[in-house]
Amino acid sequence: MHKNLRSFVETLRRENELTEIKAEVDPYLEIAEIHRRVIDEQGKALLFKNVKGSPFPVITNLFGTAKRIDLAFGKKPQELVKKAVEMVEVLLPPQPKELWNFRDLAFSALKLGTKKVNRAPVLEVYKQPANLEEIPLLQLWHEDGGHFITLPLVYTESPTSGKHNLGMYRIHRYDRETTGIHWQIHKGGGFHYAEAEKLNQSLPVTIFLGGAPALMLSAIAPLPEDVPELVLASVLADGKIETVENPLSTLGILEKNGGRLKTVESPLKYHRLIAEAEFAICGRVAPFERRPEGAFGDHYGYYSLVHDYPVFRADAVFHRKDAIYPATVVGKPRQEDFYIGDYLQELLSPLFPLVMPAVRDLWSYGETGFHSLAAAVIKER
Repeated sequence: MHKNLRSFVETLRRENELTEIKAEVDPYLEIAEIHRRVIDEQGKALLFKNVKGSPFPVITNLFGTAKRIDLAFGKKPQELVKKAVEMVEVLLPPQPKELWNFRDLAFSALKLGTKKVNRAPVLEVYKQPANLEEIPLLQLWHEDGGHFITLPLVYTESPTSGKHNLGMYRIHRYDRETTGIHWQIHKGGGFHYAEAEKLNQSLPVTIFLGGAPALMLSAIAPLPEDVPELVLASVLADGKIETVENPLSTLGILEKNGGRLKTVESPLKYHRLIAEAEFAICGRVAPFERRPEGAFGDHYGYYSLVHDYPVFRADAVFHRKDAIYPATVVGKPRQEDFYIGDYLQELLSPLFPLVMPAVRDLWSYGETGFHSLAAAVIKER
């Protein structure tokens, strides 16, 4: 399907599923209120082309209807998952004759994972020191603690095993170079940070914005810890996710030395970058440093309160020349995440019986934020 955000945007424009707003709008409350009114009417995706205080446009409501979900991913991922489950059920024990019937899956498997490239749109503009204040982060509700990144793709790697994680943890901007990062220890990124703290090390973190729509869904999918999100993203995108070498590995980073900025060799190993991302914010989270994060109007319809969370420090920002900032608005259901959650359930539901053989079907209710209420159909022994 779509290898980057702008491919999806062009599809929305062609299908008359995009409203482009040329009047100046404010990232403080105004964009969020427009978004809420539109999604209440099951309206179109919104491209705000003139955002106060920022050179970058903002796009919201990308996935706010079942039709746009279908335009983003099509039917092939669901067919592939069902076929894979059917293969597991039929091929135990394996039979050569039956294997031939699933040959298409072997070809699909060749498209899984990542692919290295030498050039990438995300490298078109390089900024160091970082300035997060020029990126049009939104404040969604009056009592929010500030401006937040609401569709961040937070990439980390385990400092011990090297296993990687792509998660979506809200990012609370403090100033030009620092943010709070809302992860718990039981989440992939939080677990990697706990490992780094035990070693008294900073954890390299890369925050991607945009890229293939598949990345955004994969980052929030309830996958087992040993299943890489980038593999699911390649299934949804119907092709490998392209990555490029991070120039910071050779350029070094700027640090203050006697009141002046000086380029020094970084002690960190920076991650490869997703080639088709709109932005890549590269930095680190130091061990044992916490700051208040929140409050934040959450998807239950209430504010999550202020708590201390780790601090992310941005070393540099890479972005496309004409970068688009993607965002969503969180609040009492139904919001955009309702449609994302429903699609993920439909996509992954064939896998439930493999993990829980007695469960024939399972459904979590988006009206409760997906976490609070679920119904299961079980098979009696």
